[in-house]
Amino acid sequence: MIKKGVIVAVFFSLFMALAGCGKSAEPTSSAGDAKKKVIVGTDASFAPFEYMDKGKIVGFDVDLLDAVMKEAGLDYDLKNIGWDPLFAAVQQGKEVNLAISGITINDDRKQTYDFSVPYFESTHMILVKEDSPIKNALDLKGKVVGVQNGTTGQAAVEKLLGKENKNIKKFENTVVAIMDLLNGGVEAVVTDNAVANEYVKNNPDKKLKTIEDPTNFESEFYGLMFPKGSELKPKIDEAIKKVIDSGKYAEIYKKWFGHEPNVDNLTKQQ
Repeated sequence: MIKKGVIVAVFFSLFMALAGCGKSAEPTSSAGDAKKKVIVGTDASFAPFEYMDKGKIVGFDVDLLDAVMKEAGLDYDLKNIGWDPLFAAVQQGKEVNLAISGITINDDRKQTYDFSVPYFESTHMILVKEDSPIKNALDLKGKVVGVQNGTTGQAAVEKLLGKENKNIKKFENTVVAIMDLLNGGVEAVVTDNAVANEYVKNNPDKKLKTIEDPTNFESEFYGLMFPKGSELKPKIDEAIKKVIDSGKYAEIYKKWFGHEPNVDNLTKQQ
C-alpha cells in the first residue's frame, strides 16, 4: 500500500513537470525582443521615392531602407499610412517606430522629432505647362500655385507669396496637385526636383516642363524621422553611413535617377 504522503509527492512532481513544459513553450522576453519587427511608416504617393506598383510599395526610399535595415541587422515592415497621419504616428511612437517619405530635415521639425543623418539632397522645382510664361520663382507672384499640404514646398511658396495668400492651393499629395495643374485649376506646382523630373520623364504626353531656380530655392536634405529620444537612431545613422561608403547607395541612386549622386555633399552634412 502506498502511503498518502508518497501519492502527494508524486502528484506534486508531475504537476511541476507539466508546469515546466507549459512555461518552456512560451518565448522568452529576450528572444521576443530580438525578433521584434521595426514598423516603418511612409506616404506611398511620392514617386520616385515611394509609390504603389501592383499593390507593392516601391521606390528609391524603399530600396535604400532595405539596404540600411539589412546593414543594421533589423527586421522591419513598411506601412503606407499617408502624409499627415505619418507625423502624428511617429510623434506618438505607437503605430510606427520611424518614417521614411522624402522628409526634409529642418529646424521646425527638429523641435518635435529626431532625424537620421541626411541621405538625400533635394531642391524645389516648379512644374508648369509647356506654354506657361512662368520662368522663375518670382514669376509665381499673382499666379495660383499648387503645393502638397504640410511640406517644405508649401513653406517655400508661402515665403515667396505670403503665408495667407489665397492663391496657394494645398493638396493632400503631389499627384493630386499635378492633376489640378493639368485640369487648369492651378498655374504651377512646386515640389521636389526629383518628383517633378520623374513626372515629366514618364508623362511626355502631358506637355509639362520643369523650371529650376537655385537663387530662390535652397538645397534641402532628407532624413529618416524618429520619435524624440529613439534608441534606433544611432544604429540607423551608422548603417546609412556604411551603405553610402560601401557604394551601395550610389548603386540604388543610379537605378532610380540615372546618374551618380553627389556623395560629398551628403557626407559634409553628416
